[in-house]
Amino acid sequence: MSDRRYEIGNAQPSLEALKKIGLALNITIDSLVFDDGERGPDEDLRLQFEALSQFSSEEKKIAKAVIESLILKHEARRFSAAG
Repeated sequence: MSDRRYEIGNAQPSLEALKKIGLALNITIDSLVFDDGERGPDEDLRLQFEALSQFSSEEKKIAKAVIESLILKHEARRFSAAG
């Protein structure tokens, strides 16, 4: 397959090809696929997530459980509203 096909948008690299590119360039696949900040927390939550990095491992487990429960609650509410 010609590299030109990727450049003009007629082909998409496979996950395996992206992995090889990332390894060769010593970067993550995320940095190849997503724009800067596209996968990070919203600006209004960035400081809170930075503060979480200072937590002990036990505090991080608790914070993660709280966040996961909020996500599940949000998804359940979205699912029930769609149905």
